[in-house]
Amino acid sequence: MKQEQFLNVLDRDEAERRFRSALNLAPLGNEIVSLSAALGRVLAEDIVATVDVPSFDRSNYDGYAIRATDTIGADEQTPRTLKLLKEIVSTGVQPQGEIVSGEAMAIATGGMIPRGADAVMMIEHAEAKDDQLAVRRAVAPAFGITFAGTDIAAGETILRSGTVLTSRETGVLAAIGKTDVPVFQRPKVAIISTGDEIIVPGEPMQPALVYDSNAQILADAIRELGGSPLNLGIVKDDIDELREKLKLALQVADVVLLSGGTSKGQGDLCYRVVAELNNKPWQGPGIVAHGVALKPGKPICLASEAGKPVVILPGFPTSAVFTFHEFVAPVISLLGGRSPADEGTLEATMAVKVNSEIGRTEYLLVGLVDSDEAVKAYPMGKGSGSVTTFSQADGFVTIDRHTEIVDAGSSASVQLIGARTQPADLVVIGSHCVGLDFLLSKLSRSGLNVKFFAVGSTAGLEAARRGECDIAGIHLLDEKTDTYNHPFLDETLALLPGYGRSQGIVFRQEDRRFAEKSLAGVLSETIPSEGVRMINRNRGSGTRILIDQLLAPQPPAGAGGYGRENEQTSTSPERKLVGSKLQPQGHSVQAKSHNAVVAAVAQSRADWGVAIRSVAESAGLVFLPLRDEQFDFVIPKSRLDRPAVVAFKELLESPEIRNQLTTKGFNLAADERG
Repeated sequence: MKQEQFLNVLDRDEAERRFRSALNLAPLGNEIVSLSAALGRVLAEDIVATVDVPSFDRSNYDGYAIRATDTIGADEQTPRTLKLLKEIVSTGVQPQGEIVSGEAMAIATGGMIPRGADAVMMIEHAEAKDDQLAVRRAVAPAFGITFAGTDIAAGETILRSGTVLTSRETGVLAAIGKTDVPVFQRPKVAIISTGDEIIVPGEPMQPALVYDSNAQILADAIRELGGSPLNLGIVKDDIDELREKLKLALQVADVVLLSGGTSKGQGDLCYRVVAELNNKPWQGPGIVAHGVALKPGKPICLASEAGKPVVILPGFPTSAVFTFHEFVAPVISLLGGRSPADEGTLEATMAVKVNSEIGRTEYLLVGLVDSDEAVKAYPMGKGSGSVTTFSQADGFVTIDRHTEIVDAGSSASVQLIGARTQPADLVVIGSHCVGLDFLLSKLSRSGLNVKFFAVGSTAGLEAARRGECDIAGIHLLDEKTDTYNHPFLDETLALLPGYGRSQGIVFRQEDRRFAEKSLAGVLSETIPSEGVRMINRNRGSGTRILIDQLLAPQPPAGAGGYGRENEQTSTSPERKLVGSKLQPQGHSVQAKSHNAVVAAVAQSRADWGVAIRSVAESAGLVFLPLRDEQFDFVIPKSRLDRPAVVAFKELLESPEIRNQLTTKGFNLAADERG
């Protein structure tokens, strides 16, 4: 029998280009599955939290809910005495009473912190007798408390479209009470084995025959990629039967794989049947590559029928596996809304110093970022109660029990978590903003693997300066020049103008204490009032800097000339002046995002805070403007030409995206700063 040789062996990249250009690679349709069936599926929509996690301010210890200022100076020799209220806060019970100065209330681990308290005194550091509590240790505000929304705040985007759901992500979904999950449909992949010599495993082995191992290997690989294999069985060397089987496969599947018969010999029926697709030009180009410069895997045949992939894999199992992962696996991933990723271990450099406890082996969750020098491992925190820390980590570092300090810059072997973990295409570190959330979600849907660390403007700027991120979102006000962001750059950094947004004091519509007051009136009359509680922002954030200026006796430059008189006349310990700054009630409660601030006020856990207009108005809160600010993006100059950074810049410059940001309440007027 005459054996034809390959006529046009293609370069691997050219073969892939031709193949991809002939396919419709948009993810398949969406469907809703139950949370119990969501493991391994791919999110088809962004998931926005509708509740806070935790949903209330929670005690970390058995002890007493108190005001921290009541413990100043307390020690074993000179305890402070507080009035012990009769109410005891158990888990699952909402406290009825309120703590005022000089009072304490017994509380269990996990109990809800009563209003007015800002710390928990551990039971071993106090002694109760009748209605008196002797406190033998001073504590700082926020000690012993996990504040509501510390982990997840209502309104935050916690998972993005395209995320493959592992046990980490399903845990996050459970934590916010999600029961129905929007996912992409699984690609259905038909597998047809061909050849007179192929028999099904389990049949008696005879000379010149081989068991069909390819079908099993491919089916399991398809499952690992999130697809649904359809094993259509073995077709002997019968061209009519093969035509019918291929016709069926094209009807029921999204991808068709044939195993065996890829060379151009007259006995190779797969090629002859698939080549007939070329006779239907209205349905697609048919065969686009037959023979690729690979070893092994040269005989692979790539084709398309109406945008649907049809691939003939080599018959030898090793060649079939290599070519499957090289050409078919990425296509299945794209159709299923995901991207391929490697697993295993990765050598990285610790980004910061980490302290550990002698005597115990410690597992440190880390996020991986590509710096200018090496892949760096960023510690994700050690909190035992956080579900998002685990869901966002790329892997973990094992710290030996004899090691007390892991120095910044030291080498670390990172055990990657999950089969889909891969280095991010774009790493963003800095301030959180719903506008940035919107942009990153768009990039994620385009196929980029995006990673975001919300650490505040200051920490983001430093990460960019050290080359540990691609982009840092910042809104830092320089008091000397009364301008945003530009004064903080150095010669290694470039500024990509972002958008303007308005920061202001937010409060509930029904709260008459704020009603019909000017900004000066709110600052001088309402905020210092007894029982008016604030929700603060995390240190290092641009909003926290604005709040600190707001609470200073003199107004920040350019903030509209507001002032406050008689603010030192208050006698409440929580409204005392610390240095030159006013400290209202709730000052020690720190939220990590604008969403968390708005949620706290909307739910009456606080009475006021500072947030951006778009988030406040979306929750139905009143917004009292403080000042307009500029939210920009700092980029290390060495990373300006990275594809993902270029994609971000192009996205931000898109008229359609700019219109959508404007609709969301952001100001995208032309930036004249250069």
